[in-house]
Amino acid sequence: MTENPSVPGPRRDMAMHNDWFVSGWDHVLPRQGFPLAMLIGTASQPGFTGSLDDLVQEIFDGHWDMIGGDLDGALTFFWLDGEWDYEAAPEGRDACEARRWEQFGAMLTTAGFSVPKTVRDLSELYLTWGLASREETPNGTRWSMPAALPLPCDLLPLDAELTKRLDGIRWTMRTDPLVNTLINHLVDDLGEPQEILTSLDRLATATSLDADEVRLALAELVESGDAQVQRGQELADAERLEAHQRFRLVLNWEHFHETRLQLSIAGDDV
Repeated sequence: MTENPSVPGPRRDMAMHNDWFVSGWDHVLPRQGFPLAMLIGTASQPGFTGSLDDLVQEIFDGHWDMIGGDLDGALTFFWLDGEWDYEAAPEGRDACEARRWEQFGAMLTTAGFSVPKTVRDLSELYLTWGLASREETPNGTRWSMPAALPLPCDLLPLDAELTKRLDGIRWTMRTDPLVNTLINHLVDDLGEPQEILTSLDRLATATSLDADEVRLALAELVESGDAQVQRGQELADAERLEAHQRFRLVLNWEHFHETRLQLSIAGDDV
């Protein structure tokens, strides 16, 4: 039996580094930064040796729209086609693109880095910054990424507004799963009580979180206006609670349902 050369072989699954979104690089780099990280993450999987060009050829037959075609595609902060939201940005795409490049270029120049123009240039910066590593082995080029990505603020002089935004994103991504777990207990197990007398230890046991994780979840609920923590008749600081201390958790479910979007997915749909 002969092989049919017209039948394509199996495609390699794309992989994304778990730390990419929480690190905040997506809010600093041109839009190709995300697919480039995905490409390097895929190249870092066992069983692949070769260049990033080889991988683009293997998976996309040499042309991937998300990076502008190939690694020599020009970097951009916005998609070059598609509709533009003039209400959100009345100055238009070209003016926004120019402004982002000015900010990005000034930031890199101040830090002593060359400003990349192509995806290939950006891949070399990933190596310089430690977002990726490349090693020549007897079997070919091997790629890898560190378990924890360096943060933009570790390498670049971010302005105060961007620093605050990235800190907020990291806080939200850290606390959201904890808040959801705690809310699921309060809703599903306790039926949305107006208040409960409890402790961090008790909530930890009920949610399979640890006391520190429950403390973070409570602090986020208080910060967002969904709850209050009281000891006696006084408001208490959720972040200063000891694990064994009893406190009264008072919930504002009306505020919670007005301000939080909850998504339920049936098991068969996952």
